[in-house]
Amino acid sequence: MTDRRSPSISSRKQPQQARSADLVATILEAAVQVLAKEGAQRFTTARVAEKAGVSVGSIYQYFPNKAAILFRLQSDEWRQTTALLRSILEDVARPPQQRVRALVHAFIRSECEEAEMRVALNDAAPLYRDAPEAREVRASGTRTVEVFMREALPAASDQTRAIAGELITTTLKQVGKHYSEVPRTPEEIEAYADGLADMFCAYLRSLDTAEPVPRSGGVARGLPAGLQDQLHAGLEALLGVAEGGGAGEFALEGGPQEP
Repeated sequence: MTDRRSPSISSRKQPQQARSADLVATILEAAVQVLAKEGAQRFTTARVAEKAGVSVGSIYQYFPNKAAILFRLQSDEWRQTTALLRSILEDVARPPQQRVRALVHAFIRSECEEAEMRVALNDAAPLYRDAPEAREVRASGTRTVEVFMREALPAASDQTRAIAGELITTTLKQVGKHYSEVPRTPEEIEAYADGLADMFCAYLRSLDTAEPVPRSGGVARGLPAGLQDQLHAGLEALLGVAEGGGAGEFALEGGPQEP
């Protein structure tokens, strides 16, 4: 069997001086602009070099190929989102359900603000998603969720906590992706995030109590009809992905979706 290796996506070297760091920053800024304008299919190192006003050779000093540039953009975004995740979920001064609510609001707001770039990076995901470096970055967010679930559900089994963490993170990712596909006002984002947070908090309470929580036939009963429709649409999109076998990995880093 042929050994199929992923192309190298690690940077060739790290900038040691301010001048070198400025050059890398210029390259990455140009890469963002090229990706936004041309999309993943027409993204090339030559176009990035032209936009940045540098030679292709200068780019190759730091990035071996275009996959390495795209992975750097994605990994920077993952690390920013993971830092946000950790700052919220590790804030032990607040009860767990308050942290869940804060996380939902921050994540949905971020999805809506950066939707265009995330779509472009998702399109580029096949270039780097199977590389070891990509798996390592994604894993850090997963560990944060696992630690939080042990605190939020101390009496639950490991299996229950694992299922709860996966359900919440996968649902949040897929519903957030669906909701951010069209422009939203701050008021709409706030209301939507409130409804989604209500659902997650009710779910966690149901796992953390000996008394079963009554189930209703609707999603987040008591919410305005329009918001219920939006939540239903997001969950239907999630179910459609699951039925098609394309849910993919997720650890709240805003990582790529499986096609």
